[in-house]
Amino acid sequence: MVFILITVNVLVLFLLWGSLSALKRRRLLEDLPTSKTVGVFIGLVELKGTAESEAPLLGLLSEQPCVWYSWNVLEHWSKIVTETSHDKDGKLQTRTRTESGWTTIASGGESKPFYLQDDLGVIRINPEHAEIKSKTVFNRNCSMSDPLYYGKGPTNTIAHSTGKRSFTEQAILLHQTVYVVGQSRERLDCVAAEIAYDRSSPIFLISTLTEEKHRSYGLVMFWLLGLLAVFLPVVVGFIAQFNQVDFPDFFVLALGTGGCALLIWGIGWFWLIYNSLIGLKNRVKSAAANIDVELKRRHDLIPQLIGTVEGLQRHEHDLQETLVVLRSQIDVQSVAGGNTANGCMNRIVAIVENYPDIRANELFMKLQSYLVEAEQRIALARTYYNDMVETHNNRRERFPECLIAVLAGLRVVPRFEAENFERSAVKVNLVQQVSNQ
Repeated sequence: MVFILITVNVLVLFLLWGSLSALKRRRLLEDLPTSKTVGVFIGLVELKGTAESEAPLLGLLSEQPCVWYSWNVLEHWSKIVTETSHDKDGKLQTRTRTESGWTTIASGGESKPFYLQDDLGVIRINPEHAEIKSKTVFNRNCSMSDPLYYGKGPTNTIAHSTGKRSFTEQAILLHQTVYVVGQSRERLDCVAAEIAYDRSSPIFLISTLTEEKHRSYGLVMFWLLGLLAVFLPVVVGFIAQFNQVDFPDFFVLALGTGGCALLIWGIGWFWLIYNSLIGLKNRVKSAAANIDVELKRRHDLIPQLIGTVEGLQRHEHDLQETLVVLRSQIDVQSVAGGNTANGCMNRIVAIVENYPDIRANELFMKLQSYLVEAEQRIALARTYYNDMVETHNNRRERFPECLIAVLAGLRVVPRFEAENFERSAVKVNLVQQVSNQ
């Protein structure tokens, strides 16, 4: 009975660990707002979009274009086992029974970096070492007469094989909607962000399931494993008492184990909620800092771009003025000089034709795109901040978390709102002023 009690205690600890881990994961997914690909900041982020690739993979079994796949081949076996034992009179008894099962005989898969695309852009995802949740795209059982049996499976068979195999494949198909949570970092090959494995990150998930399903699963596992940890010792104690086990105070010890499990479960819940609120408060500050980062980027980048465009515009204006003067001089000289003036005109035309294309129109269009991108990134940063603030304030006011929020020092955080003068319509006057130089 001591062994049973120790086993129950180990199972209780394992169940409590699983319950609290599920809660921690659920809280993390709840606290992370969904980012857009162009508004991804360095750190832990959550994204939703479609899986895209210029050179997709082909699944081994399904032969469908994908960005990740994993396949598995099982072979069925069956054998007769003979057992011998002695009865109460010491006589030898023999009986036979049939055992069967499935054994993995081959497996594999392939993955490659792909792009997650949403309505604003794309971002690179490196799935190496990621926790991948995908749907089954191929599942088929076959016998030896099927071409698939040896066509995609090993040529050798296992002992006691019944000649049946099961082929399954899971994959993230091309253009399939995926849900990604992971660490964002700067790419090594270009100035852009990517989502990749980071040892310090609490989660790196790539899933074809929705966020709601992951969060619901976490809540179910929290309650299921936690209640099982609390009531398992009690049930074992009742069974022992009903069978009148000759072990003093076994039922009391079992009830004590259940009570301790409930206490540990409650303390673990409080600890996780408190740490979650502290992390949420810090993420709100980080989100506010991200707005300043984007504002600083606009402040440093846009004036330099405007200065470059203005310089090239002035250069083009000066060149056009010079050409006008030269053409006017040629018109005067053509009257007096004849063939000599025509030769000079031909040389000027040749110079103009060989001069690089320096028209400012394209530069103005590029400047406009940079301005739009800068304002879009600022808007996304402000939206991200407001999402974090909404989650923060909801946590602070929701019972029973509001009690812990007081200890964590959470206060109401105001949303980002435009000033009154910023809400009025902007008047745009397109007036081109060219100074005579």
